[in-house]
Amino acid sequence: MTAAEASAVPAILPGRSGLAGALSDLFWRRPKLLLLLMLAPPVLWLGIVYLGSLFALLLQSFFSIDEFSGLINREFTLKTYGDLLQPGNYDIIIRTVTMAALATIAAAIVAFPIAYYAARYARGRWKALFYLGVMLPLWSSYLVKVYAWKLILAKEGILTWLFERLRLSFLLDAWLALPAVGGNSLSVSATGTFLVFVYVWLPFMILPIQAALERVPGNLIEASSDLGASPGQTFRNVVFPLALPGIVAGSIFTFSLTLGDYIIPSLIGTSRLFIGQAVYAQQGTAGNIPLAAAFTVVPIVIMGFYLWGAKRLGAFDAL
Repeated sequence: MTAAEASAVPAILPGRSGLAGALSDLFWRRPKLLLLLMLAPPVLWLGIVYLGSLFALLLQSFFSIDEFSGLINREFTLKTYGDLLQPGNYDIIIRTVTMAALATIAAAIVAFPIAYYAARYARGRWKALFYLGVMLPLWSSYLVKVYAWKLILAKEGILTWLFERLRLSFLLDAWLALPAVGGNSLSVSATGTFLVFVYVWLPFMILPIQAALERVPGNLIEASSDLGASPGQTFRNVVFPLALPGIVAGSIFTFSLTLGDYIIPSLIGTSRLFIGQAVYAQQGTAGNIPLAAAFTVVPIVIMGFYLWGAKRLGAFDAL
């Protein structure tokens, strides 16, 4: 472009005419208005649909059901929460929380060495294969994975066949004979439910731990070794404390997802209910909406305290 052509170009472009030009000028002069309009739809969705439904749920839990007519008595009462302390309902809560805690601990134990190898040793193509291997199960259907495990754990499944080939069937039979964890087969036992929970939520534990371990400086591990610490001491005093936020971050996913899951206990396990099944039964078969709402409030309260503790441990930095 020559000097004459450059001088012919106006320093300020002419304004756009019409409604589009007016809106463009308005948003340029008032950028906060544009930000408000962009945030309005998600904020309304969160405030009305999500928080509004939670508020309605909480409100329903303070109602009660008339035992004679089966109709909802819309008067404020704590009777429904008292019903949660009945032995049958209390056992459901304890069973669900115990399963969630055990599945979370087991997932952390299995995930830690995998995440440690990926963070400290995997490079280039191997790290890409690691991410592919961790993420690949998440790309398949949730129901397909659960039904696949149902076939694996069945009495005629490959796991029982493997025990028979290794001549260890007596160990499997002895385990299934135990009252709390056993059953006719692994697919109809608490052990089977536990195994599927660990498998399904394992990727949600591996990735936060791997992210936390990648933030651990390698020179700290080398310094610990130079100062005479054994590998076990280095792990306990250096690696584990720095990786703990990642473990807690992963536990947020595994613990909360297990608390509210409905499908896995319905397809694999015994007839003993979990919270998700109890909510479905109360609002569906029994028609007791207040008790179903009260059951739903339980994991919300538990996760509220859990998230408060996780934040104090710095878990959100590893998400």
